[in-house]
Amino acid sequence: MFELKVSANFSAAHKLRKYQWKCARLHGHNWKVDVYIRSNLLNKIGMIKDAREVKKILKKFLEKLDHKYLNEMVFFKERNPTSENIARYIYDGLKKRLPQMAEVRVHESDSAAVSYRA
Repeated sequence: MFELKVSANFSAAHKLRKYQWKCARLHGHNWKVDVYIRSNLLNKIGMIKDAREVKKILKKFLEKLDHKYLNEMVFFKERNPTSENIARYIYDGLKKRLPQMAEVRVHESDSAAVSYRA
């Protein structure tokens, strides 16, 4: 099994509803997003997929989140904008464009990250 990891970043603000600690207040993060593409097969030039193409797709999608107040986005109206839900949002949004995608990992800091796999 081969695995390709591509990363990109976005910055956004949010606050967690029904949460009693400081993240219930408005704050922001510089999130890092890793997308993992897995395959047993390589294309005719010996790659799973061109990393430049994956990064372009990922960066274009992250424009929807970059410099936004996540709580105001439709997806997060009924869902808390936790790293877990952000990872699921990104995965669901990219899966059609990246069918070999196996995982999305969202880092909210250097010491905390969440992965979503379907």
